[in-house]
Amino acid sequence: MTEPTTIHDLLRGGADSAQAILAPERTASTYADLRNHVEATVAALNRLGIGRNDRVAILLPNGPESASSFLAIAAAATTAPLNPAYRAEELAFYLEDLEAKALVVERGSDSPAVQVARDRGLPLIELVREASDPAGRFELIATDRGPRAPAKLGGWAQADDVALVLHTSGTTSRPKQVPLLHRNVCNSARNIRATLQLTAADRCLNVMPLFHIHGLMAALLASLGAGGSVYCTPGFNALRFFAWLDDSHPTWFTAVPTMHQAILARAGRNPDSIARAALRFIRSASASLPPQVLAELERVFGVPVVEAYAMTEASHQMCCNPLPPGVRKPGTVGPAAGPEVAIMNEAGQLLSAGTIGEIVIRGDNVTPGYFNNPAANGAAFAHGWFRTGDEGVMDADGYVRISGRIKEIINRGGEKISPLEVDEVLLDHPAVLQACTFATPHDRLGEDVAAAIVLREGHTADERSIRDFVSSRIADFKVPRTVVFCDEIPKGATGKIQRIGLAAKLGLI
Repeated sequence: MTEPTTIHDLLRGGADSAQAILAPERTASTYADLRNHVEATVAALNRLGIGRNDRVAILLPNGPESASSFLAIAAAATTAPLNPAYRAEELAFYLEDLEAKALVVERGSDSPAVQVARDRGLPLIELVREASDPAGRFELIATDRGPRAPAKLGGWAQADDVALVLHTSGTTSRPKQVPLLHRNVCNSARNIRATLQLTAADRCLNVMPLFHIHGLMAALLASLGAGGSVYCTPGFNALRFFAWLDDSHPTWFTAVPTMHQAILARAGRNPDSIARAALRFIRSASASLPPQVLAELERVFGVPVVEAYAMTEASHQMCCNPLPPGVRKPGTVGPAAGPEVAIMNEAGQLLSAGTIGEIVIRGDNVTPGYFNNPAANGAAFAHGWFRTGDEGVMDADGYVRISGRIKEIINRGGEKISPLEVDEVLLDHPAVLQACTFATPHDRLGEDVAAAIVLREGHTADERSIRDFVSSRIADFKVPRTVVFCDEIPKGATGKIQRIGLAAKLGLI
């Protein structure tokens, strides 16, 4: 059988009567249901004037409709899932930057995105479902009933069309657009399926948000590409996890390390659920998994835990520790698991085993380049390789160990935060003269957000007022948990503020 190169093709592998999408307290959608629904949605979007490579922003709560809307809209156009936690100013930026042709929200949504879209004259499309509908079924209804021009390029999206656009933070405050083609995401789904040995008998319990690459690729597309099923929760909730484990009967789940730690914290209260579970393995990605957590997961659940290395620009997976009988090396992210992976020095030379350098990749799952950003592309693509910005080393067996990030992006439990974006918000505060956002170590999240602030002469502010101000402007996960007031922010020899090492200089570690 030819490997699929579009999301539409990827959905053809499941048996008509096999369950595809499940959710708590909902009837399951079969593959026949899902395929029919995708076809109907493509036709509906075309009637609304939306077709191939038209960008459709999606802002939905986690669940089966966020999964199926991604699949169905991508089959006709380009999806751009957005984090429902974004504030109005962030949503205004993303919708403008995307040049979205429409915004999809659930009927009755109270998101500030609705008003932002109206202010911009952006067409709103409401997602409507009935309580009796199977998981993932919905209808798209345009809020304006005016005449619509036919889609310029209707029908099914093709392999070189853009399926998905996500933003990733860089060392500047302006997030970069990462376009991923249908062939990119289908290759990634195939890579994950092969690594995890997924079959039609497998079911993933998805607790990952479906506006991130992790949940979209690993939990959703890899499962459906294998003809298996995915149980879509409303989002991670440690208090409900074991009830979902009982209800969904999964063979695996994937999560970030902070979620695994929260699950372990409640495992002692749920021994019966663990005993009943028929898990085949557990996967971790999006942040470094402490070896102690890996060992505890394996002890508690009695199944192998595999850690993967992934990023948006690679349509998720780059490396992964193999399942038994393959060798797993805790503390590493495993060998290449799809794309080619190498270690490169600054001169562009590939380095031998045991030598530290920058991790670079190339392969069919890698983005063709940041959208409309030649400077970023010039920096990221070198000598035929994509530079990950991560420092690491590969051993003689090809296993990669990440030693640290080269860039200054803060990785808070898998959420990537641009320090300059937070700086800009802080500097809008009337009492703030200078601000520098930086990472501080955190025993559970890996890193957390801190900020050093110099106040304007004659002005006063405390940590609470600064945090409240920032919280009103950007998503909660970006708000500094620590605020240090100082007379002068430490600078390097050239007079530039150096974020890396600032936590130590300010006595926070």
